[in-house]
Amino acid sequence: MSTDAAAAVPVAVAPAKRAPINKYAFACALLASMNSVLLGYDISVMSGAQLFMKEDLKITDTQIEILAGVINIYSLFGSLAAGFTSDWLGRRYTMVLAAAIFFTGALLMGLAPDYALLMAGRFVAGIGVGFALMIAPVYTAEVAPTSARGFLTSFPEVFNNFGILLGYVSNFAFARLPVHLSWRAMFLVGAVPPVFLGVAVLAMPESPRWLVMRGRIDDARRVLQRTSDSPAEAEERLLDIKKVVGIPEGVSDADDVAAIVRASNKSSRSEGVWKELLINPSRPVRRMLVAGLGLMFIQQATGVDCVVMYSPRVFERAGIKSKTNSLGASMAVGACKTFFIPISTLLLDRIGRRPLLLASGGGMAIFLFTLATSLHMMDRRPEGEAAALGAVSIAAMLSFVASFASGLGPVAWVYCSEIYPLRLRAQAAAIGTGLNRIMSGATTMSFLSLSDAITIAGSFYLYACVAAAGWVFMYFFLPETMGKSLEDTVKLFGKDADDEDAAAVAARHERRKSSTELSAQ
Repeated sequence: MSTDAAAAVPVAVAPAKRAPINKYAFACALLASMNSVLLGYDISVMSGAQLFMKEDLKITDTQIEILAGVINIYSLFGSLAAGFTSDWLGRRYTMVLAAAIFFTGALLMGLAPDYALLMAGRFVAGIGVGFALMIAPVYTAEVAPTSARGFLTSFPEVFNNFGILLGYVSNFAFARLPVHLSWRAMFLVGAVPPVFLGVAVLAMPESPRWLVMRGRIDDARRVLQRTSDSPAEAEERLLDIKKVVGIPEGVSDADDVAAIVRASNKSSRSEGVWKELLINPSRPVRRMLVAGLGLMFIQQATGVDCVVMYSPRVFERAGIKSKTNSLGASMAVGACKTFFIPISTLLLDRIGRRPLLLASGGGMAIFLFTLATSLHMMDRRPEGEAAALGAVSIAAMLSFVASFASGLGPVAWVYCSEIYPLRLRAQAAAIGTGLNRIMSGATTMSFLSLSDAITIAGSFYLYACVAAAGWVFMYFFLPETMGKSLEDTVKLFGKDADDEDAAAVAARHERRKSSTELSAQ
């Protein structure tokens, strides 16, 4: 072979080696996500507790339906409050507050002598649910390095599913106690973990983005140096955050606090964050809201929480009549969610958010349709001939849960924690969490009534249609965010006016600096 020909042959280049997971960022994400265990537990424990409290307190199906689903409506207040406290107290102390609220709610529910006080306990627990849902993904996204942000930000959903599994295990473990003790024990066990979590969270650092907003630049730099893959990345992340906050490039750290005060004064004279989000959003902000709120709507409108909360009833309809057996079978739902969610956790930063969302959404639509069809056919067959269809129903339900857990469940929270600009992130995440909880409450509070009106099969046909429509929405409205910094992710939705303002401020600062140097000469 000639020299020229050899030179023309391309040289094989080994693919770049992925950076190892930053252990400190991993530990921070782990601790921040622990509150989600309590969230999952509070939701799933109700699936078994309702069977016993109905008998003990002599309450109706309608009261059960309201009690089960209203926690999601109450969580709306918690998520909105968390948007304020996370900017006021900081991300870390907001998580401590969430743990304290969970502890109080568990005690109230476990010791409630009647329906009214039980409802009060659900209200307090709902506030804790809202806090945990909003703050854990936001904190983790702000601490995590870009290379592992998807992996680490999915932790809250991983632990949420682990909590769901623990709730089912608790149902099964305490089912043999006397009726008046069984459901109380299920709730009271949930008061133990918050005590340890509230203390453990204090060992975590504060979010570097919140520290920069408060003018604590040196503290933010120290956190970034420990949570980044390299010193260069830490400085790059700090520069990006300072730019978003409104500190022009080239301003020294000694001037940062003054620059933040000027930016805050400017912000106080302009429209507030809530006005910018809800009344007069820019075109990029509108696109972010459509993407984020649409994704949160779809996640819950497909009826996944109905499967979690009413799985014993669905299993009963599929042919498992014994109360103990249906509670045992419900553990399979929790195990399925817990087993499949690591798939998306491991693939988020390898294949991206969009492929996981689209594969998950398509699978959910198919398995919901299969579940609805098998239940519908069971209604038309004698009980002795419906065993095979019952098995198909159970397999379809578990496959639906697996599809949700391996994509839409965790990825929705990751995606919505990274698409908003820093100045809007906490409040926008709070709005998204609120919508998510409203939809969860609407589906769980209406499932029994809807099933009475159009049958359980009809309900799942409805959810299948929502899942199919959701797939179309995700295909057309959600850009890929993998591999981009939080600051760069915002640009996928268009150039924001504030970005242009920051560039203009930086240009003016550079001109002043140049003119000063010329004058000195």
